[in-house]
Amino acid sequence: MKRVRDPFRYLSYIRNCLRRRGRTREDAEDLVQEAFLRLELYCRKGHKVAEPAAFVMRTAMNLAVSDSRRQVRSPVKTEDLQALRLADMAPGPDEVFARQERLEHIGRVLDAISRRTREAFFLHRLGGYSYAEIAQRLGISVSAIEKHIAAGAAALALEKQAAEGLEHEH
Repeated sequence: MKRVRDPFRYLSYIRNCLRRRGRTREDAEDLVQEAFLRLELYCRKGHKVAEPAAFVMRTAMNLAVSDSRRQVRSPVKTEDLQALRLADMAPGPDEVFARQERLEHIGRVLDAISRRTREAFFLHRLGGYSYAEIAQRLGISVSAIEKHIAAGAAALALEKQAAEGLEHEH
């Protein structure tokens, strides 16, 4: 009985060469598979390859060198980044609740001041408008706008002092 030679026996030789050069078994398999795929694509384009084993060997070695260069440039593997658990910088539920309570309280303080003062204060602090722009928009003088914004800031400052005084008592 005549023994049939394995036409792909050189693939295990290439894998072993890659392993001797420091590649893991999985990496060597991947490199050989990629090299074999490139041989197939090259042949499908109509090119002839006289020595397929040499083609696959050279391609696998070139791929290994390229992969090594890429690892030197970026020693962190994508898998390592995916496994890395980053700290969640979002505020915790208790902090979110405290902020919401604080905003509601500030809203009540600002509701206690006049509508015009509140409007001027919000246009300046939240809208980013200048005093002159607010004065023009509301149809009053810049001096009046200064007083409205000062009154809004004073109301909030007094509220803050009162809140801090309560915190120190507890």
